Amino acid sequence: MTTAEILLFDGFDELDAFGPFEVLADVFDTAFVTLEGARTVRSARGVAVGAQRALSERPDLVVVPGGGWLDRAPQGARAEAERGAIPAALATRHGAGTVLASVCTGALLLAHAGILAGRRATTNPQALDDLRGFPQVEVVAARVVDDGDIVTAGAPTCGLDLGLRLVERERGPEAAAAAAREIAYEPLRAAAADT
Repeated sequence: MTTAEILLFDGFDELDAFGPFEVLADVFDTAFVTLEGARTVRSARGVAVGAQRALSERPDLVVVPGGGWLDRAPQGARAEAERGAIPAALATRHGAGTVLASVCTGALLLAHAGILAGRRATTNPQALDDLRGFPQVEVVAARVVDDGDIVTAGAPTCGLDLGLRLVERERGPEAAAAAAREIAYEPLRAAAADT
């Protein structure tokens, strides 16, 4: 079964992580991970989540949530971008062939990893200008942008669309439609942008 790891860090946005998890868990071998290994992670709103293990050396898919970017919180995506360990780990995994996906301002961690140059990407609408600050990134205002081995999603609810897109890539449109029905969600497909 294809592995999907959702990379948590203190200050992550809950919906950015749990939206994709809800969709992916029935199709992928899905786990919450951190760089440090199994530990309790605190979300932006203080929810304690138990990450199961450390980020694998070469998972099939890594999903990166956002959180804390827009309000410059002391913990969250902006703090992790400044720290540098997550962007470095993402660059290494991507270089080894891992597909990377992000929700909301998680895209800024991909940008800090240096892997969005020459790519199409999206993020939270309030952070599009921040993403435009990275050279050679074609910023698209969309719910989901699929650029092959990098898939990005907009604001937190777009994580559901991201999950459905990844299910569609893995198992086809019928499986994605079934997953959407299971959670009673109607994707806004017209807002998706593919390469």
